[in-house]
Amino acid sequence: MAEAYIVAAARTAGGRRGGKLAGWHPADLAAQVIDALVAKSGIDPAAVEDVILGCVSQVGEQATNIARNAVLASTLPESVPGTSVDRQCGSSQQALHFAAQAVMSGSMDAVIAGGVESMTRVPMFTPNALPAKAGLGTYMSPAMKKRYPGVEFSQFAGAEMIAKNYGIEKEALDRYALESHRRAIAATREGAFDDEIVPIEILSADGRGTGERHAVDEGIRFDATLEGISGVKLIAEGGRCTAATASQICDGASGVLVVNERGLKALGVKPLARIHHMSVLGHDPVIMLEAPLPATLHALKKAGMRIQDIDLYEVNEAFAPIPIAWLEALEADPARLNVNGGAIALGHPLGASGTKLMTTLVHALGRRGKRYGLQTMCEGGGMANVTIVERL
Repeated sequence: MAEAYIVAAARTAGGRRGGKLAGWHPADLAAQVIDALVAKSGIDPAAVEDVILGCVSQVGEQATNIARNAVLASTLPESVPGTSVDRQCGSSQQALHFAAQAVMSGSMDAVIAGGVESMTRVPMFTPNALPAKAGLGTYMSPAMKKRYPGVEFSQFAGAEMIAKNYGIEKEALDRYALESHRRAIAATREGAFDDEIVPIEILSADGRGTGERHAVDEGIRFDATLEGISGVKLIAEGGRCTAATASQICDGASGVLVVNERGLKALGVKPLARIHHMSVLGHDPVIMLEAPLPATLHALKKAGMRIQDIDLYEVNEAFAPIPIAWLEALEADPARLNVNGGAIALGHPLGASGTKLMTTLVHALGRRGKRYGLQTMCEGGGMANVTIVERL
């Protein structure tokens, strides 16, 4: 079977809710990343055979196949199709898996995988809230309710369950959050994100350009202190998690260009990385966010590797208990985890986070001269994708 290579990877800097990316329609924002991938790789736009985009809230401005709409908003020709993926927070990581599988099969030679989410314009939970308000029902079917009687699936409850089950106290969560900001601050000041971020013009409320460019992740708190983080109120009474120890609501887009050997030959470029392993695993949907732990163990076994073989890990910081519990379960090295900070500092633009993390991972491997990187993230419904890449 053919190999799959990442030859270009890019992302926007994260935007706060109502912040510097709020003026962008999500299809246009995704198109900016698509055009950047074309420019970075030098590929003939007509040679892109498909665009697969992850997006969680596919309603309103993100409805009617956001991937195809992003193609039509980009410089790609109309002949390039697009399809949208929803595996909740793992949507664009799954888009990468689908793209890699397409080029490995030989049915395609060059595919763009990515994701987009404007959490300003399409707030979280909108796909559920709008139909419920209109009396159109809920995603919970009678069969699901029978299987999980009395259960209200909640990521917030899942995060608290993990903290309790693994004995992670609030103080540890607060310290972890501070470290996420510190690492993101250091990475920003060192220019670690410069090669991966696509500068985006800031638009005014009426859609006009301001002439100012957004190129620094807006969620980083450069003045973060443990005292300030510790003082944030609890999400649930008697719980351990706060907004400061959870991922930030974020606007953003990201993407990677994936090719096989034929695509490499046609481009004549050196790849950033090779896809070494891909897998996805379902787990308990009630605790929901614990899936990255068994999924990583499953992936390492399938890949014939140990966690010690992996040089850098990106584990999405949906809530601080997840990466902390992951480190404990895998007996992994904290110094290799989210070395440039994570979603607590940088933001979590839902459907865009998968290829956002991969973009950061492949660039970090390159800057540090490391070989193997692993990415995983918790996903609604109790699932987790795992991707292992080899820097080339």
